[in-house]
Amino acid sequence: MIMRIRGVVLPERVERTFWTDGEVLRTEPPAGRGAGREVETVVDGGWLVPELVDVHTHPGAEEPEHGFDEAALRRHLEAHRDAGVLLVRTPGTMRRMPGWVDTEPGLPRVRSAGRWLAAPGRFFPGVGRDLREDRLPGAAVEEATAASGWCKIIGDWRWDEPAVPLDVMTAAVDAVHAVGGRVAVHCQTAEGSRNAVLSGADSLEHGMHLDPGLLELMARQGTAYIPTLGAFAESAEVWRGRERSAKRSAWLAGWEGMVANVRAAYEAGVTVLAGTDTFPCGTVAAESRQLFDAGLPAGEAVGAASWTARKWLGLPGLADGAPADLVAYDRDPTAHPEVLGRPARIVLRGRVVR
Repeated sequence: MIMRIRGVVLPERVERTFWTDGEVLRTEPPAGRGAGREVETVVDGGWLVPELVDVHTHPGAEEPEHGFDEAALRRHLEAHRDAGVLLVRTPGTMRRMPGWVDTEPGLPRVRSAGRWLAAPGRFFPGVGRDLREDRLPGAAVEEATAASGWCKIIGDWRWDEPAVPLDVMTAAVDAVHAVGGRVAVHCQTAEGSRNAVLSGADSLEHGMHLDPGLLELMARQGTAYIPTLGAFAESAEVWRGRERSAKRSAWLAGWEGMVANVRAAYEAGVTVLAGTDTFPCGTVAAESRQLFDAGLPAGEAVGAASWTARKWLGLPGLADGAPADLVAYDRDPTAHPEVLGRPARIVLRGRVVR
């Protein structure tokens, strides 16, 4: 079966017609029509987005104490798929991704960073790989080469404790870059965010207390900002209701800085992306709205959860030879952000899944 898809492609805003040739998009009808390969029009009008992307999600375990569960992993990936999230990056899991994830045609494409890497005391006990700081560079290379080219380092943990030293972080980033990999860094303190940027890390996850003076350096070296605002928004209300303390003040200052840095990062030329870091899975449209509310222009907020993230992870937009993964909408999601989480049609690997 060959599928025909017509609509206005975002972000180009040009009407185009595609055909599927297996798992690939074509801009011309594939050969073989009429020889047992019928053509079915599955999208005829509307708006076409090259899939939704969640660049910070942890399918497989909802709580550290629950452990990693492959049945839960499947459910979580299916929840992403059913919301139009057809590409996910998992920056850290309790276990490396099982091989079946890459061979299941009905599940989103996964870019894994392997297991979390943390010095003892800097993460949930027993969840990641607990390593002495001098072993971080070697372990970072191991995870990046065993996964999808990414690794994830816990750059800091408690607000009043030191972060991974800059020289250690730099050695880890340099080692991973030397083998063609990329490094994501969890950072929630000023020191942790600073060291992640100065080390040349590829992405800041959360970036609490990030000094906005570092944004221009991030833009120059290509360090992306993934604030995961939705995961922190509810906690902000909880912290506001607590008694005054140094920890409360530090947390709320970090939260307010994350929100302010979204617009500032965009204006500085930093790639801002949408990652949820929370459950249920399949809610990246809400994270896109958080970015919009924080000052990202509407088109950029949608792109942060779609074409911008897809390009950042190494996949093209909707073009000849691109993966046949896309989401169709009845209305323009850049003009009507509320429709982003309500796709009219979902096509994954050249098959209609909704």
